Amino acid sequence: MSKRLLAALEYPNADNVNFSDEKTVHDIVLWLETNKIKSASQHVYNGLQNKNSADWKKYFEQYKDSIGCPVLESQLEELQWLLGKAVQIDTSKNKNVYLKHAVENIKTCNVPSVVAENPLDKLDFRSEEFLNRINQLAKILNITAYPDPLVTLRAVRKVICSRLTPECVENPSSVIVEGTPFPFQETDLGFDLKDPVLNQAAKVLRMLYIHDLRDLQTKSNELIVAVQNVTANPKTDAKLGQVGR
Repeated sequence: MSKRLLAALEYPNADNVNFSDEKTVHDIVLWLETNKIKSASQHVYNGLQNKNSADWKKYFEQYKDSIGCPVLESQLEELQWLLGKAVQIDTSKNKNVYLKHAVENIKTCNVPSVVAENPLDKLDFRSEEFLNRINQLAKILNITAYPDPLVTLRAVRKVICSRLTPECVENPSSVIVEGTPFPFQETDLGFDLKDPVLNQAAKVLRMLYIHDLRDLQTKSNELIVAVQNVTANPKTDAKLGQVGR
C-alpha cells in the first residue's frame, strides 16, 4: 500500500523503496514535506534536512506534532499516515482532474448485461406513448392527469387498490362515500396566507390530514378490540386447579 501511495504521489523510484532502511525513511519524509505537505516551520524543516544528524528524530517528533499526526506504534505506521495526508492534500489541489478521470472510468467500465424477465422492466416510463396511455387510463378512472406520468400512475394505482379490488366490486357501498359533501371551501382556516389560492390549498391539506388521522384512529380502535377479544375472554382449565394445598 505504501509503495502504491508513493507511486501515486510520483515519488522517484517508488517501486524499489526499502522501508526498513532508516535513511530511506528520512528521504521520504523530507520529500513529502518539500513537495506535498509544506507545513513545517523553517526551524523544523532545517532539522529534517539534516538527515544524518542525531537530532533528526527530535525534529521529526516536532514535525508530527505540528501537522497533527496521532501517536502510532511504529515509524512505518507514521509514514503511512504522512502518505495519506500527502495524498489528501494533492487530491484537494487537483480535485477537478481526479473527478474528470473518475467520471470517465464510470462511463467506460464494463457493466454486465442483465436480461430482464419482467416485461415492465423494458418499458420506457418517459416515452410519449407511455404518457398517453397513462393519461387515457386516468381519464377512464376520472383522475386528473399530472405532468409527471409516474405521479399519475401512483394515483391510478391508489384508486385501483382502494376501489376496484374484487371485494370492492362485490360490495361497492363499502368504498363509495354517500351523503352531502363537506363544504370545506366555506370553513374557517384559522389563519390567513394572504392569497385565496393558498388558503384553499391549505384547507385541502388540512382535510387530508384529518382524514389520515381518522383512518389511523379507526385502525387503532380495531387493534384494541382485537387484543381485547383475546385477553378479555380467558378459558379456564379446571383440571389445573389445586385445592387445600
